[in-house]
Amino acid sequence: MRQYAAALEPASNIGASGRTLPGSFNSLIVSYYRTDFRRLKPSTQRLWRNIIERFRSEHGSKPVARLERKHIKDIIGAKAQDLQQIVGRLRRRRLLLNHAVEIGMIANNPATGVKRYESHGDGFHTWTENEIARFEERHPVGSKARLAFTLLLYTAQRRSDVVRFGWQHVQGDTIALRQEKTDTPLLTPIHPELAKALAAAPKTDMTFLMNERGRPFSPAGFGNWFRARCNEASLPQCSAHGLRKATASRLANAGCTTDQIKAITGHKALTEVARYTKAADQRRLARQALSLQLGAEHERDLVQPLSNRLDAAKNG
Repeated sequence: MRQYAAALEPASNIGASGRTLPGSFNSLIVSYYRTDFRRLKPSTQRLWRNIIERFRSEHGSKPVARLERKHIKDIIGAKAQDLQQIVGRLRRRRLLLNHAVEIGMIANNPATGVKRYESHGDGFHTWTENEIARFEERHPVGSKARLAFTLLLYTAQRRSDVVRFGWQHVQGDTIALRQEKTDTPLLTPIHPELAKALAAAPKTDMTFLMNERGRPFSPAGFGNWFRARCNEASLPQCSAHGLRKATASRLANAGCTTDQIKAITGHKALTEVARYTKAADQRRLARQALSLQLGAEHERDLVQPLSNRLDAAKNG
């Protein structure tokens, strides 16, 4: 990358006035923000802008036409220690460079065909039953922390949806919502534990959860606030998103099908649900396998003595 930067140094395309000149990544990103980027949801825009701006700060002055596949690999490979975000980074650069093709800055997308790095981690920590019990012990029913926890656990929704929940979403014994990220409409039955928490919730606010200034939380602000509540329960490894995974695991352990789990979580792809429930499915199937094994061994133990008695009768 140092050699690449040195080779491009004479071809700097920032003019003496400091303006962004045509052909640079700066100009590409400006064009992208004005067109395709605007069709994204606000939450997705915030996430993608953070990634794009970090890339822009490192490579914004470089000419797009000089970018090759080997540079894409080097840029991504330099951050290989953070494998959880590699696939997302590559996807965003593919979209950005597709836009460069559309507006005629380059003839072909050099990111196309670049092999994705596989993530070997499990992502957000999935809450265990002991951790759930510890949080409930620290934050009793009636507290804002317990209400937030219960909404996350028993709706299995992302924090961006949970912060929008209010009494207007309650329809009889269900919660109706349209997921912000996927635009998926859901009608989720209210769990008895959630019904208890809602019974203690105030009836006057715009949303169930309000920040210290009396306003609805932003997703990021809620995440930071909930992190502090986890720390109060001595659960620094736990997070809001981990409760979504805990619910999916509970459903898998209860024997729910993938489609049934999707009906609660709102996932569109079966592979996404499988990622959440992989460990739960393994434990459940392993117990089923052991139960079958023990049953077969029990039958064998019953048959063996009978066989011995028949042999003894023949010899007698």
